[in-house]
Amino acid sequence: MKMQLAEIAKALNTTCESDEKTIITSVAFDSRKITDGGLFVPLEGERDGHDFVAGAINNGASATLWKKGHPNKPDDIAVLEVDDPLEAMQDLARYYLRKVNPTVVGITGSNGKTTTKDMVAAVLSKRFNVHKTQENFNNGIGVPMTILEMKPNTEILVLEMGMDRPGQLHHLSELTHPDVCVITMIGEAHIEFFGTRDKIADAKMEITDFLREDGEFIYNGDEPLLAERAKKINQAKATFGFEDNDTVYATGFRSYKHHATFTINDSEQKFSIPMIGKHNVSNAMAAISVGHHFGESDEEIAASLANFTPTANRMEWEKGDVGEDIMSDVYNSNPTAVRAVLNSFGQIEMPNGGRRIAVLGDMLELGKKSPELHAGLANSLDPQVINEVYLIGDEMKHLYEALQTKYSEESLHYYQADHMDHMIDDLKNDIKPNDIVVLKGSHGMHLEKVVARLR
Repeated sequence: MKMQLAEIAKALNTTCESDEKTIITSVAFDSRKITDGGLFVPLEGERDGHDFVAGAINNGASATLWKKGHPNKPDDIAVLEVDDPLEAMQDLARYYLRKVNPTVVGITGSNGKTTTKDMVAAVLSKRFNVHKTQENFNNGIGVPMTILEMKPNTEILVLEMGMDRPGQLHHLSELTHPDVCVITMIGEAHIEFFGTRDKIADAKMEITDFLREDGEFIYNGDEPLLAERAKKINQAKATFGFEDNDTVYATGFRSYKHHATFTINDSEQKFSIPMIGKHNVSNAMAAISVGHHFGESDEEIAASLANFTPTANRMEWEKGDVGEDIMSDVYNSNPTAVRAVLNSFGQIEMPNGGRRIAVLGDMLELGKKSPELHAGLANSLDPQVINEVYLIGDEMKHLYEALQTKYSEESLHYYQADHMDHMIDDLKNDIKPNDIVVLKGSHGMHLEKVVARLR
């Protein structure tokens, strides 16, 4: 991004009380991340961003947005007064998006949207200048920030779009007007706020509300909730999945320790991804579908998927300090994601004498159904497949109780949330060199600390 203050002021329908020829080269809402030539956006949340403008100035900010009427307006920096700094940032993103005018790919889903976003960006980067969402900047703050960070020569913008309330994806769709919309799947993520999967599906479909008339809707064809709602979409449609009536369907799926392989539609082209599990093959098929939309050949797509780099903390393999292999997937968690990870973990061939050990932390934001959903994971745990289970967190007590009839006392371990150090000590004393360990939990459980100690 590179704009004069005068252009930004005009885009925001305000005036600038300084040199309008000042060049703005970046935008940030975190005063610690401001760089020279930056525009500071003081957001009002748990803490008021207006209180941090001095820090932004010290870090090189050239200008700041400022809520009209907010006290202590600074006089040592260019100020653009607006009704609401967040809405102004979104308006500026809307303006900059029209100015650069890339093709927009919007991706959502209860699980898999970040991995799919990374895969799609890898597939398209061979032939196009691609900018993608960093980390999981996928909400009303993160999406406009992603837009404002793209270079002027961006040809395709790949946006991850998240939501935990009705209406959020409608807003992001209106902000971006996607050319391609992708829904990876419908699960139980954020069921606390929706109550049923039907309502989650309705909210996910909001991503298509502003899909361009000549755009395409790509979705998981094996999900009846999506198939039913897709009938109302008039734009072009394509499906992916594991059934032969999908536009792109996987055949010959095999999962190994560090990768999975498959073919599609019974073709001879073999695909390999540096991740395991059927759910990640599904994500790859979504990316293949997007590649097809842009005219990519299966050979080109396969080469890109074989070498793509997934976002950190998503099913990464680490080496433990006694030689054990550790599968870390500690970024987020919900019942669908946990079942997928446990299923993938159970398919891995074991070294001689090795055991599979699962470490599971609470799945957060499940509301009133949390006890039932935690206990329900018992169906995905078999002591003949996953030999030992470590559980931590208040909600995991429900799974612990459900597993007591399946697992022996020696193979089932439960810890309260504040006893993580105790659990880590027990794990370190238990793990043998040929064991493999999987860790899965919501980010708020901070299981990355367990990974660090085991490593």
